[in-house]
Amino acid sequence: MCGFVGVIGRWDEPRLQAMTDMLAHRGPDDSAMWIDPSRQMFLGFRRLSIVDHAGGAQPMLDNTKTVALVFNGEIYNHRELRRDLEARGAVFRSNHSDTEVILQGYLHFGMDVVSKLNGMFAFAILDRRRRRLFLARDRFGEKPLFFGRMEGGQFSFASEITPLSTFSPSFSRPMI
Repeated sequence: MCGFVGVIGRWDEPRLQAMTDMLAHRGPDDSAMWIDPSRQMFLGFRRLSIVDHAGGAQPMLDNTKTVALVFNGEIYNHRELRRDLEARGAVFRSNHSDTEVILQGYLHFGMDVVSKLNGMFAFAILDRRRRRLFLARDRFGEKPLFFGRMEGGQFSFASEITPLSTFSPSFSRPMI
């Protein structure tokens, strides 16, 4: 199990760190953040290393550092997708990361990558090139994804409601 949190809008690094720390129980192996203050995009991540200890660090960025991904779950068909993406010209940095398969899949298929994924997952992709936030979860909702507006108008999302409700007490009716 891993945990992620994100905010779009006016925010700051100390609050993002506090929100990320609230997810420590979901990922004791690593903690990281990605911040683009000029576009007011913030991602925090807590990691439990299972599939790819060395190559699956998150938030994961593409080669141009314009697309960032945080992901919780497991993609069962990541090996087959990887072979397909490599045949289409994708270049992978790791040799077996299901996280990287989602990122490369988004770069090649856009939002249609979700239809190609077999697994349990929730993820967020911040695409600075397109000024887009893309949130998705598996068809059965096995991995949670909460999102909504905070009191200051920021759009926020997380794999658990605690960081969202702590920083915005009126965050009582999130979308799931």
